[in-house]
Amino acid sequence: MESLMMILIGVLVTVGTYLVLSRNLIRVILGTAVLSHAVHLLILTVGGLKKGAVPILSQSQGPFTDALPQALILTAIVISFATTAFLLVLAYRTYKTNGSDDLQELRGMSDE
Repeated sequence: MESLMMILIGVLVTVGTYLVLSRNLIRVILGTAVLSHAVHLLILTVGGLKKGAVPILSQSQGPFTDALPQALILTAIVISFATTAFLLVLAYRTYKTNGSDDLQELRGMSDE
C-alpha cells in the first residue's frame, strides 16, 4: 500500500511542479495547493500504519499508536489553507489592479 501511495505522491508532485512553472497566476496557486496535498500524503505515508492502543498511559499496557503524524498533517492543512487563501486574495487584487494574471506581463519587461 505504501508503494501505491508513493506513486500517487510522485504524480501529485509532478502535476504541482508543472502548474507552478506555468505563466498563469491561478495555475501557480493551484500548483502550490497540489504540492501541499502531496506533502500531507507524504507525512501520512512516512508515519505508517501502526496498530495499538490510544496513547493514554493509564488505560492499557502495550504498544501505542503515534499521534505525531496526524498532528503534523493537521497543522500543515491549516497552514496550507491560510497560504492558499492569502495567495488567492493577492491574485485577485493583482488582477484588479493590473488587468492581467499573466506572469510575463506582470514582470514589466519585454522579451529580448
